[in-house]
Amino acid sequence: MIDKTDPICGMKGTIKAHGHYFCSQNCIEKYEKRNKIKHCLSCEVKGSHKPWYKEKLFVVAFITIALVIIAYFFSEKLYEAFVDYFKLIWWAILLGLFIGGIIDYLIPNKYISKYLSKHKKITVLYAVVFGFLMSACSHGILAIAMELYKKGASIAAVIAFLLASPWANLPITILLFSFFGAKALLLVLAAIVIAIITGLIYQVLERKKMIEQSKHIAKVDESFSIRKDVRKRWKVYKFNFENNIKTIKGVLKGSWSLSKMVVWWILIGMVLASFARAFVPQHFFMTYMGATLLGLLITLVLATIIEVCSEGSSPLAFEIYNQTGAFGNSFVFLMAGVATDYTEVGLIWSNIGKKAAIWLPIITVPQVMLIGYLLNMFL
Repeated sequence: MIDKTDPICGMKGTIKAHGHYFCSQNCIEKYEKRNKIKHCLSCEVKGSHKPWYKEKLFVVAFITIALVIIAYFFSEKLYEAFVDYFKLIWWAILLGLFIGGIIDYLIPNKYISKYLSKHKKITVLYAVVFGFLMSACSHGILAIAMELYKKGASIAAVIAFLLASPWANLPITILLFSFFGAKALLLVLAAIVIAIITGLIYQVLERKKMIEQSKHIAKVDESFSIRKDVRKRWKVYKFNFENNIKTIKGVLKGSWSLSKMVVWWILIGMVLASFARAFVPQHFFMTYMGATLLGLLITLVLATIIEVCSEGSSPLAFEIYNQTGAFGNSFVFLMAGVATDYTEVGLIWSNIGKKAAIWLPIITVPQVMLIGYLLNMFL
C-alpha cells in the first residue's frame, strides 16, 4: 500500500510531487525549502491548487452557516447555543492560530526538537510546563499542538501538552479557584498528574512501536544552544519595512495553512455541542450526575458530547458540584471532555495516526474515572 502521508503536515496527501504526496501547494513549498529544492513557478504541480469549494474548511463552514440560519428561524435554543459557544471560543481559536503561525514561520525545528523530541522522562515534564504556560482553551490549543508536532515534538510530548493545557494553564487556574476555592488546586494537580502519566505511557508505546512513529523530528547536536542561535538571528535580522512585512505575511500564511487543518474540526464540535445543549434538558444533568458510579459514567458520556471550551465548561462543572455535591463528577466532566473530545481525537487521528488517537481514551479514561471516584469518596 502506498504511503500518502504528507511529509510536512502529516495529513493525507493527494498531490504527488518530489516522490511524496502533499495536501497543498503550501506544504510542497515547505518541503522544497527544507530540502533546498529550487521552486519553479512555471512548473507548479498540476492539481496542487484545489478549488476553494472543495476545501474541507469551506464545505464545513457553509454547512454550519446553513444550520445556524435554519436554527435562527426554527429553533431559538439551538441558535442561542451556537452563538454562546462562538462568543466563548472565537478569541481562543484566533489566538491559537496566530501562535501557531508564529511557530510555523519563526521557530526552527531544532528549537522544538531540543526540548520536546527526546525519548526521556524530562521531555514529558517540559511539555506539561509549556502547556501550563499557554493561555488558550482546549480548541485554541489544538492548533498550537499540531504545529509543535510538525516542528519536531515527539508524540508523547504532544499528548502531554494537550492534556495539560486546557485545565492546568494559568487563566483557567484562576477561573477554577473563583468557582471551587482551594479545592481547585486538586483539579489542577490531578490534571497535571494525568498528563505526565499519559505522556510516559506514550513514550513506552513509541519505543515498542505500538503507535505511529513521528516523521518530523529533527536531529539536534547536543552542543546546540538555543540562546546563542537566537542572539545570532537577532543580530542578523534588519528591522525595516520590507522585512517586517515579509515576517507578517509569513506568520499569516502559516496561520491560514493551519486553520485549514484545524478549524473545520472545531466547527463540527461546536455544532454537535450546540445540539446537545439545546435539546438535552438541564434537569437531566442534575438528576443523573450524582456521586455514584452510574453518575460518573453518565458524566463521562455527557462530557464527551458537550466539551467544547474549558472556559465554557467550567461554570457547568461548578453547577454540577453545586447541585449534587459530587466534586469528583465535576473533575470527570472537566477532564474527560478533554481526553475523549471528538475534535481532539479526530485531529490526532488525521495528523499523527489512528493508533495514537485510539490509545488516548484507553489510557486517560481509567485514570480520570479513578480520580473522580476517589474525590467523591473523600470530599
